[in-house]
Amino acid sequence: MSEMMTGAEMVVRALQDQGVEHIFGYPGGAVLPIYDALFHQDTIEHVLVRHEQGAVHAAEGYARSSGKVGVVLVTSGPGATNAVTGLTDALMDSVPLVCITGQVPTHLIGSDAFQECDTVGITRHCTKHNYLVKDIADLPRILHEAFYVAANGRPGPVVIDLPKDIQFKSGLYARPRDNQHKTYRPKVKGDMDKIRQAIELMAAAKKPVFYTGGGIINAGPHASELLRELVRLTGFPVTSTLMGLGAYPASDEQFLGMLGMHGTYEANLAMHGCDLLINIGARFDDRITGRLDAFSPHSRKIHVDIDPSSINKNVKVDLGIIGDCGHVLEDMVRLWRSMSPTVDKDALKSWWGQIGEWRARKCLAFRNSDSVIKPQFAIQRLYEASKRTGRDTFVTTEVGQHQMWAAQYFGFDAPNRWMTSGGLGTMGYGLPAAIGTQLAHRDGLVIDIAGEASILMNIQEMSTAVQYRLPVKIFILNNEYMGMVRQWQELLHGGRYSQSYSESLPDFVKLAEAYGAVGMRCDDPAKLDGAIEEMLAVDRPVIFDCLVDKAENCFPMIPSGKAHNEMLLNDYLGETGTDIGSVIDEKGKMLV
Repeated sequence: MSEMMTGAEMVVRALQDQGVEHIFGYPGGAVLPIYDALFHQDTIEHVLVRHEQGAVHAAEGYARSSGKVGVVLVTSGPGATNAVTGLTDALMDSVPLVCITGQVPTHLIGSDAFQECDTVGITRHCTKHNYLVKDIADLPRILHEAFYVAANGRPGPVVIDLPKDIQFKSGLYARPRDNQHKTYRPKVKGDMDKIRQAIELMAAAKKPVFYTGGGIINAGPHASELLRELVRLTGFPVTSTLMGLGAYPASDEQFLGMLGMHGTYEANLAMHGCDLLINIGARFDDRITGRLDAFSPHSRKIHVDIDPSSINKNVKVDLGIIGDCGHVLEDMVRLWRSMSPTVDKDALKSWWGQIGEWRARKCLAFRNSDSVIKPQFAIQRLYEASKRTGRDTFVTTEVGQHQMWAAQYFGFDAPNRWMTSGGLGTMGYGLPAAIGTQLAHRDGLVIDIAGEASILMNIQEMSTAVQYRLPVKIFILNNEYMGMVRQWQELLHGGRYSQSYSESLPDFVKLAEAYGAVGMRCDDPAKLDGAIEEMLAVDRPVIFDCLVDKAENCFPMIPSGKAHNEMLLNDYLGETGTDIGSVIDEKGKMLV
């Protein structure tokens, strides 16, 4: 049934009809009609951020941890341009968002009016789709269509640019019976003939490996359950991208750990030496593949992805299956059971034997210290302490060494518990993402693992955490450097540390207190456990300044442009002492 209302009221009604409970935003002149409409309702909670970039990252954390579409509301001009970094981040990492931006009145568009910018033009390449609403009659359709486009197929951000005069105008609103886009119909069911071919290739493989990505998590919890079933049925090893962590339990014996630039020795060498690579929901990005002409050179490759443009985009594959990971995995499990393929058990046993030798190198081992906190040790202790709380734990990160150490040493056994900036690598992501995650999971334990440089990018969002009583824990690995920059300068630029030292850092304890939060500091390995326990027990936002070894590097590491068998390793691998800079050949032997 149609109802007469203003454009601003249509926005609020459409959000209610879509089941939206939280939106993240910052008011300004071009969206004040919408803010006035929000004032007259009590079903949607608006969360006032301190910067529009923070609004988008908070909506990302909310969306990725809950599986819902995140919603952002910002004003025109600088409000929209401040959101661009977050929109690009969401596009790269396939996060479903609807971002409503205010715009100057339609008759002023193109006149360089106050706080005008070409939002549609600016966001065309950092969104999945965008709209400029010029007619009130189109607004109900566009509002609902935007949610469909954001959430279906490969998820991503959608912008609705809404001129102020359209917000004031009145028109008829009715919830569309079908909110699908008239031309956008993503294919979710995979081709059954190709899935049968995939099963046959899997049955014939002697050295197979599953390469899994964030697409499995985007497909919902059922997809992760199906992946676990398929891995158990086949007996194959499985590895994961940074974005896919949690889709398969990190604690399971068949999991090789993360692969790629800072992936494990065993995962990278398995990718290099396999004869069948089964990519499900990943996009063959450069941080995974390394040097393309040397990437998994002896394997046949299967690629399952809902985005047709991802197939053969970076790596040519032998079999591409377009479809939703959940649907394709369901068919794979069903066909594997019904076909009961004969696997070469001796070959698979031999393959696991080789993987066992690589595992025995203990590539994540590190030399601990009694005098200084090692960052790896700090993450290990934080992980163990979080498990003892018995609470559902969610981790966000900033970007840098701390992010990689978190991926290596904090085990994720369930999907939607790990929120990080993968494709864009956005410093400043973690704190606002933690805020969005905590809003979605009020009873959950939410920890932002941060670096002292990265956390300052959006530190103003501590005000948001305090205002909304969100007890997020900011765990800073403080080495007084832009750690990953320093590491690259040490290893690849002759130790010339150009502008990577974090000078004039704030006192993080006092900074936390200035915001009305709790500040803590620890620099003694013997006192770390007790300090972490104290942090986790506090029911308020906390900034924990963990002073760690300034010179520690993150290994293993594949230098940019190198292959999986050209890893740089730590100087401490179990009982075998190897030098930093040692290189591994394709059989796992040291090249000195």
